[in-house]
Amino acid sequence: MCFGQPGGTRWLRCSFDERLREDAQAAVAALQADGVAITVLSGDSQARAERLAQRLGVADARGAATPQAKLQALAEAQARGERAGMVGDGVNDAPVLARADVSFAMGRGAMVARLHADAVIVSNHLADLVAARRLAQRMMRVIRQNLAWAAAYNLACVPLALLGWLPPWAAGLGMACSSLVVVLNALRLARA
Repeated sequence: MCFGQPGGTRWLRCSFDERLREDAQAAVAALQADGVAITVLSGDSQARAERLAQRLGVADARGAATPQAKLQALAEAQARGERAGMVGDGVNDAPVLARADVSFAMGRGAMVARLHADAVIVSNHLADLVAARRLAQRMMRVIRQNLAWAAAYNLACVPLALLGWLPPWAAGLGMACSSLVVVLNALRLARA
């Protein structure tokens, strides 16, 4: 805030700036380190969006973005074959949250944003978004491992059982053991 008296007239000038969430810079840095391209889409002026993006370490900022402009930016990313995610908390974010491949609303965000998002970050900590993304990646690895194991078992043992080279009790025991391996592999996710 600045005060002054040019020409004897009293005047007051107020300027406002965005206040970042405490963990915003760390979360953005972690996502970028994981190879995620980030764009700031803001309804604020282009200058404010660029200042915010600069503080976050983000190169791409689009200001004065209406809900339609945000949808357009999302559609362009999807047309390039990108899987596009969105994080938002405002009423004007609801359409793009609904259209994104995956979307998160902040727990203290507008109700309409929370209704249109795929998930709500109840804690309001962006670090939880990073943790959720990393957990999802680990889950996909485990799912692929389990599918590969099940396919390998079935490709090896089912033909042997059909030819009569594997007795039914051994095939049943093998199937039970295969299921146990899949469950134990999935339980590894609970450790982290």
